Amino acid sequence: MARFTFNLPDIGEGIAEAEIVGWHVKVGDTIEEDDQIADMMTDKATVEMESPVSGKVIEVAGEVGDVIAIGSMLVVIETEGEAEEDAAGQGSVTVAPASEENTPLPEPVQEQPVAAAVEPSGAKSEKKSDPSPSPVQSHGTAEKVLASPAVRQRAKDLGVDLSEIKPAADGRIRHADLDAFLSYNGAKGFAASAAPRKDEEIKVIGLRRRIAENMQAAKRHIPHFTYVEECDVTALEQLRAQLNEGRGQRPKLTMLPLLIAAICKTLPAFPMINARYDDEANVITRYGSVHLGMATQTDGGLMVPVIRDAQAQNLWQLAREIKRLADASRDGSAKSAELSGSTLTITSLGPLGGVATTPVINRPEVAIIGPNRIVERPMFVPDGMGGERIEKRKLMNISISCDHRVVDGYDAACFVQEIKKLMEAPALILAN
Repeated sequence: MARFTFNLPDIGEGIAEAEIVGWHVKVGDTIEEDDQIADMMTDKATVEMESPVSGKVIEVAGEVGDVIAIGSMLVVIETEGEAEEDAAGQGSVTVAPASEENTPLPEPVQEQPVAAAVEPSGAKSEKKSDPSPSPVQSHGTAEKVLASPAVRQRAKDLGVDLSEIKPAADGRIRHADLDAFLSYNGAKGFAASAAPRKDEEIKVIGLRRRIAENMQAAKRHIPHFTYVEECDVTALEQLRAQLNEGRGQRPKLTMLPLLIAAICKTLPAFPMINARYDDEANVITRYGSVHLGMATQTDGGLMVPVIRDAQAQNLWQLAREIKRLADASRDGSAKSAELSGSTLTITSLGPLGGVATTPVINRPEVAIIGPNRIVERPMFVPDGMGGERIEKRKLMNISISCDHRVVDGYDAACFVQEIKKLMEAPALILAN
């Protein structure tokens, strides 16, 4: 028998450590070569570790949420015969003496990521019967107290026993007394609007921990400011509808490809927006190409896949790439290279976008753009005869947060104003 130590291999350029986000084995399991061992998360992606040998797991590196260094032990596997060292240098072998009793180590407690306990929508909580009479059943008692017919009827409708309410000094129960009784929830049968939930502790691991660390670093290091502008997108929405009517097999256009095209057309005049700031080296890099990060909500949390060279793609190509990257992020198939290297980020909540947002910058970038929900409101518009008329228009706010160390407020406002011009005259977006 031999012991094979599988060390965590180098899983990415510049990666010094990785977090255990899921175990596929435990001490005592028998595994085959190429079986999955664990899921490891770097600051860029989740990588599946596979066993290079067959055997029995006798030791694991730690629990879910632990961070281990590249090159350190991940698992120890007991193999048959005298196993050879892995050719890739990922493991080492210790041959156990024949007389040694290789007793497996005690199994560690498996701590998996904890999900919020949500009762299925179809489930019904078990109700215990209450032997005491309900307020409605004891309404006969309520007839003996002094109260107006209106108060009695209201109490009956609410299922409140008037005999349980303390009357005023003259002994008569009034609406105010009933209100006071209800406000303190003192009536039998008056349950809270929702059953209390049990307290729960959720270990912050994996993608959620990465998000927390990145957001904390961004707010700690970057002096944010946010600018919001309103755009009339009535004509843009009409253009989008016309393009979708003749799209054929091409993907359906949302507002996002049109906004991205407007951003890319505007950025050459505002190079300080499409930039990254290395605050340790004190160097700002302005990029010629637009590698646009796209904040995407997944079951595990927020991910930011990157549209490479967005400025070189037409509307249909952008729509196709947006869908492909969003799907890959949500099903876990996005590659590490697709989740890094952005120079500017856009974050959209679609119909949930709200009136305005104050998005957090995706460090080390210096700006992030957030389109908000489209709403319909009346506006004064020119009537063509020198006057104005009231007309229903579609309006959308665009929010931008910037790093004030790099971007001045004036520049951010001018940048958004130029985008506004394109959005309100959408033929300019398509013009060369």
